[in-house]
Amino acid sequence: MPHSFGYRARTRDMFKRGFKDHGPIKLSTYLVNYRVGDIVDIKANAAQQKGMPHKYYHGRTGIVYNVTPHAVGVIVYKVVGNRYIEKRVNLRVEHVKHSKCRQEFLDRVKRNHEAHVEAKEKGERVCLKRIPAAPREAHVVSVADNAPQTMAPVAYETKI
Repeated sequence: MPHSFGYRARTRDMFKRGFKDHGPIKLSTYLVNYRVGDIVDIKANAAQQKGMPHKYYHGRTGIVYNVTPHAVGVIVYKVVGNRYIEKRVNLRVEHVKHSKCRQEFLDRVKRNHEAHVEAKEKGERVCLKRIPAAPREAHVVSVADNAPQTMAPVAYETKI
C-alpha cells in the first residue's frame, strides 16, 4: 500500500485514550483556570478533535501566552536545523494540563526560605546549596567479628 503522509499519520497509539479513560471528557477539565505565564504540558485528547495539536507538539511543554474562552495559546520551542524557533500554537483546554515540572523547584524554594528564616532567628548561617552525595566515611573492619572463611567446591558424585 502507498505511504500516507496525512496530518494525523502514524498517530494510532499516540492519540489513543488511556486505560479506562474512554468516553466523554470530564467536566473538571473545563474548570481549570489558565493564566498567561503558566507552564503547561500538551497532550492531545482524542475525544475532542477540535483545537487538537499537530503530532509534533504532543508531549511537549510550553508557556501560555494567550487565553481565550475555549482555548489557550502556547509557546513551544522547536528545533529546526541548528536553531530553536518559537512556535505559537492555539489549543483547546482539553489538550493541555498544568505541568508539574516546576513543582520540585518551588517546594525547594519554600523549604530554603523557611530554613533561612529559622537560621536568622538563631543568629547562625545555613548552607542552602544542593550538595551531591559524598563518598562514604572511612571505617576499619574488625577481624574478630569477620574471620575469613575457606570455601571449597563440593565433589560431584554420579549415582547409578
